[in-house]
Amino acid sequence: MIYCVEDDSGVRDLMLYTLNSAGFAAKGFVDGSGLFDALQEEQPQLIMLDIMLPGEDGISILKKLRRQPDTADIPVIMATAKGTEYDKVIGLDLGADDYLAKPFGMMEMISRIRAVLRRTSPKETERPLQIGSLELHPETYTVLANGTPVSLTRKEYQMLRILMENPRKVFTRDQLLERVWGVDYTGETRTVDVHIGTLRTKLGACGDYIETVRGVGYRMVKEAGGRL
Repeated sequence: MIYCVEDDSGVRDLMLYTLNSAGFAAKGFVDGSGLFDALQEEQPQLIMLDIMLPGEDGISILKKLRRQPDTADIPVIMATAKGTEYDKVIGLDLGADDYLAKPFGMMEMISRIRAVLRRTSPKETERPLQIGSLELHPETYTVLANGTPVSLTRKEYQMLRILMENPRKVFTRDQLLERVWGVDYTGETRTVDVHIGTLRTKLGACGDYIETVRGVGYRMVKEAGGRL
Protein backbone atom coordinates (compact mmCIF):
# COMPACT_ATOMS: atom_id res chain seq x y z
CA MET A 1 0.00 0.00 0.00
CA ILE A 2 1.30 3.44 -1.01
CA TYR A 3 -0.18 6.61 0.52
CA CYS A 4 -0.11 9.78 -1.61
CA VAL A 5 -0.61 13.15 0.11
CA GLU A 6 -1.26 15.69 -2.66
CA ASP A 7 -3.84 18.49 -2.64
CA ASP A 8 -4.05 18.83 -6.45
CA SER A 9 -6.80 16.36 -7.36
CA GLY A 10 -5.60 15.98 -10.95
CA VAL A 11 -2.05 15.14 -9.94
CA ARG A 12 -3.26 12.89 -7.11
CA ASP A 13 -5.57 10.92 -9.40
CA LEU A 14 -2.78 10.46 -11.95
CA MET A 15 -0.41 9.21 -9.21
CA LEU A 16 -2.98 6.71 -7.97
CA TYR A 17 -3.78 5.50 -11.49
CA THR A 18 -0.08 5.02 -12.26
CA LEU A 19 0.58 3.20 -8.99
CA ASN A 20 -2.38 0.88 -9.54
CA SER A 21 -1.21 0.18 -13.09
CA ALA A 22 2.24 -0.69 -11.73
CA GLY A 23 0.75 -3.23 -9.33
CA PHE A 24 0.66 -1.16 -6.14
CA ALA A 25 -2.38 -0.63 -3.96
CA ALA A 26 -2.66 3.11 -3.28
CA LYS A 27 -4.76 5.67 -1.43
CA GLY A 28 -4.76 9.45 -1.81
CA PHE A 29 -5.22 12.23 0.72
CA VAL A 30 -5.68 15.98 0.40
CA ASP A 31 -3.86 16.86 3.62
CA GLY A 32 -2.13 15.58 6.73
CA SER A 33 -5.37 15.12 8.63
CA GLY A 34 -6.58 12.47 6.21
CA LEU A 35 -3.18 10.79 6.26
CA PHE A 36 -3.02 10.46 10.04
CA ASP A 37 -6.59 9.16 10.20
CA ALA A 38 -5.66 6.44 7.70
CA LEU A 39 -2.49 5.56 9.62
CA GLN A 40 -4.66 4.60 12.58
CA GLU A 41 -6.17 1.83 10.46
CA GLU A 42 -3.35 0.67 8.18
CA GLN A 43 0.33 1.39 7.72
CA PRO A 44 1.58 1.76 4.14
CA GLN A 45 4.81 0.50 2.61
CA LEU A 46 5.69 4.08 1.66
CA ILE A 47 4.29 7.63 1.76
CA MET A 48 4.51 10.11 -1.13
CA LEU A 49 4.32 13.48 0.63
CA ASP A 50 3.97 16.88 -1.04
CA ILE A 51 5.56 19.78 0.84
CA MET A 52 3.06 22.46 -0.20
CA LEU A 53 -0.25 21.41 1.36
CA PRO A 54 -3.28 23.25 2.76
CA GLY A 55 -3.04 23.69 6.53
CA GLU A 56 -0.11 21.70 7.84
CA ASP A 57 2.78 21.53 5.37
CA GLY A 58 4.73 18.43 4.42
CA ILE A 59 7.78 19.30 6.51
CA SER A 60 5.66 19.48 9.67
CA ILE A 61 3.92 16.20 8.77
CA LEU A 62 7.30 14.52 8.23
CA LYS A 63 8.45 15.67 11.68
CA LYS A 64 5.38 14.06 13.26
CA LEU A 65 5.87 10.84 11.34
CA ARG A 66 9.48 10.56 12.50
CA ARG A 67 8.64 11.36 16.14
CA GLN A 68 6.00 8.66 16.55
CA PRO A 69 7.33 5.13 17.12
CA ASP A 70 4.69 3.43 14.96
CA THR A 71 5.41 5.62 11.89
CA ALA A 72 9.09 6.45 12.41
CA ASP A 73 10.31 3.76 9.99
CA ILE A 74 7.80 4.26 7.17
CA PRO A 75 9.74 5.33 4.04
CA VAL A 76 8.81 8.83 2.82
CA ILE A 77 9.47 10.44 -0.56
CA MET A 78 8.99 14.21 -0.51
CA ALA A 79 7.65 16.12 -3.52
CA THR A 80 9.22 19.59 -3.73
CA ALA A 81 8.69 22.50 -6.09
CA LYS A 82 11.40 22.71 -8.73
CA GLY A 83 14.37 24.74 -7.55
CA THR A 84 13.50 24.72 -3.81
CA GLU A 85 16.87 23.42 -2.64
CA TYR A 86 16.16 24.47 0.95
CA ASP A 87 13.04 22.28 1.20
CA LYS A 88 14.94 19.34 -0.27
CA VAL A 89 17.78 19.66 2.25
CA ILE A 90 15.45 20.14 5.22
CA GLY A 91 13.35 17.13 4.21
CA LEU A 92 16.36 14.84 3.86
CA ASP A 93 17.81 16.10 7.15
CA LEU A 94 14.52 15.27 8.90
CA GLY A 95 14.57 11.70 7.63
CA ALA A 96 12.94 11.71 4.19
CA ASP A 97 14.20 8.77 2.14
CA ASP A 98 14.18 10.55 -1.22
CA TYR A 99 12.69 13.53 -3.02
CA LEU A 100 11.15 14.36 -6.39
CA ALA A 101 11.16 17.84 -7.91
CA LYS A 102 7.79 18.83 -9.36
CA PRO A 103 6.67 18.44 -12.03
CA PHE A 104 7.95 14.88 -12.20
CA GLY A 105 7.17 12.03 -14.58
CA MET A 106 5.03 9.16 -13.36
CA MET A 107 7.53 6.54 -14.49
CA GLU A 108 10.26 8.33 -12.56
CA MET A 109 8.01 8.26 -9.49
CA ILE A 110 7.54 4.48 -9.83
CA SER A 111 11.28 3.98 -10.27
CA ARG A 112 12.07 6.03 -7.15
CA ILE A 113 9.44 4.22 -5.10
CA ARG A 114 10.80 0.81 -6.08
CA ALA A 115 14.36 1.92 -5.32
CA VAL A 116 13.41 3.21 -1.86
CA LEU A 117 11.43 0.05 -1.07
CA ARG A 118 14.41 -2.11 -2.03
CA ARG A 119 16.70 -0.01 0.14
CA THR A 120 14.45 0.10 3.18
CA SER A 121 13.08 -3.45 3.18
CA PRO A 122 13.91 -5.22 6.45
CA LYS A 123 16.97 -7.41 6.06
CA GLU A 124 16.21 -9.71 8.96
CA THR A 125 13.01 -11.26 10.17
CA GLU A 126 11.70 -10.10 13.52
CA ARG A 127 11.66 -12.86 16.08
CA PRO A 128 8.41 -13.85 17.80
CA LEU A 129 7.87 -12.72 21.39
CA GLN A 130 6.62 -15.15 24.02
CA ILE A 131 5.61 -14.70 27.65
CA GLY A 132 4.21 -17.89 29.19
CA SER A 133 1.34 -19.01 26.97
CA LEU A 134 1.15 -15.65 25.18
CA GLU A 135 2.81 -15.26 21.75
CA LEU A 136 3.21 -12.21 19.52
CA HIS A 137 4.46 -12.59 15.94
CA PRO A 138 5.63 -9.22 14.51
CA GLU A 139 6.09 -10.57 10.99
CA THR A 140 2.39 -11.41 10.67
CA TYR A 141 0.92 -9.05 13.30
CA THR A 142 -0.69 -12.02 15.02
CA VAL A 143 -1.20 -12.75 18.70
CA LEU A 144 -1.89 -16.18 20.21
CA ALA A 145 -3.19 -16.74 23.73
CA ASN A 146 -2.92 -20.38 24.78
CA GLY A 147 -2.59 -21.24 21.10
CA THR A 148 -5.77 -19.37 20.08
CA PRO A 149 -5.55 -16.34 17.72
CA VAL A 150 -6.66 -13.07 19.32
CA SER A 151 -8.02 -10.14 17.30
CA LEU A 152 -6.62 -6.85 18.58
CA THR A 153 -6.99 -3.25 17.48
CA ARG A 154 -3.88 -1.43 16.31
CA LYS A 155 -3.46 0.38 19.64
CA GLU A 156 -3.96 -2.79 21.68
CA TYR A 157 -1.38 -4.59 19.56
CA GLN A 158 1.15 -1.76 19.90
CA MET A 159 0.70 -1.59 23.66
CA LEU A 160 1.03 -5.35 24.06
CA ARG A 161 4.18 -5.41 21.92
CA ILE A 162 5.81 -2.66 24.00
CA LEU A 163 5.09 -4.56 27.22
CA MET A 164 6.24 -7.92 25.84
CA GLU A 165 9.46 -6.46 24.44
CA ASN A 166 10.29 -5.13 27.89
CA PRO A 167 9.30 -7.79 30.46
CA ARG A 168 9.43 -6.61 34.07
CA LYS A 169 9.87 -2.98 33.02
CA VAL A 170 7.22 -0.66 34.47
CA PHE A 171 5.68 1.81 32.02
CA THR A 172 3.81 4.83 33.32
CA ARG A 173 0.55 5.78 31.69
CA ASP A 174 2.20 8.88 30.21
CA GLN A 175 4.97 6.77 28.67
CA LEU A 176 2.45 4.44 27.06
CA LEU A 177 0.43 7.39 25.80
CA GLU A 178 3.50 8.91 24.17
CA ARG A 179 4.73 5.67 22.61
CA VAL A 180 1.36 4.41 21.33
CA TRP A 181 -0.64 7.60 20.68
CA GLY A 182 2.27 9.96 19.95
CA VAL A 183 3.71 13.03 21.63
CA ASP A 184 0.95 15.30 20.29
CA TYR A 185 -1.92 13.32 21.84
CA THR A 186 -3.91 15.54 24.20
CA GLY A 187 -6.27 12.96 25.72
CA GLU A 188 -6.32 11.71 29.30
CA THR A 189 -4.24 8.88 30.74
CA ARG A 190 -7.54 7.12 31.43
CA THR A 191 -7.36 6.08 27.77
CA VAL A 192 -4.49 3.74 28.66
CA ASP A 193 -6.50 2.12 31.46
CA VAL A 194 -9.44 1.50 29.13
CA HIS A 195 -7.24 -0.13 26.48
CA ILE A 196 -5.44 -2.26 29.06
CA GLY A 197 -8.82 -3.42 30.34
CA THR A 198 -10.05 -4.49 26.90
CA LEU A 199 -6.67 -6.06 26.12
CA ARG A 200 -6.80 -8.18 29.28
CA THR A 201 -10.33 -9.30 28.46
CA LYS A 202 -9.38 -10.36 24.93
CA LEU A 203 -6.31 -12.27 26.15
CA GLY A 204 -8.36 -14.28 28.64
CA ALA A 205 -6.17 -16.04 31.21
CA CYS A 206 -3.06 -14.57 29.54
CA GLY A 207 -4.36 -11.12 30.43
CA ASP A 208 -3.10 -11.78 33.96
CA TYR A 209 0.46 -11.41 32.65
CA ILE A 210 -0.20 -7.66 32.50
CA GLU A 211 0.30 -6.45 36.04
CA THR A 212 -0.91 -3.14 37.44
CA VAL A 213 1.73 -1.31 39.46
CA ARG A 214 -0.45 0.76 41.74
CA GLY A 215 0.04 4.50 41.39
CA VAL A 216 2.55 4.07 38.55
CA GLY A 217 1.41 2.09 35.52
CA TYR A 218 1.77 -1.38 34.03
CA ARG A 219 4.33 -4.10 33.36
CA MET A 220 4.48 -7.55 31.80
CA VAL A 221 5.22 -10.49 34.10
CA LYS A 222 6.01 -14.07 33.12
CA GLU A 223 3.32 -15.72 35.20
CA ALA A 224 -0.04 -14.68 36.53
CA GLY A 225 0.17 -13.36 40.06
CA GLY A 226 3.20 -11.18 39.47
CA ARG A 227 5.98 -13.78 39.49
CA LEU A 228 8.80 -12.55 37.30
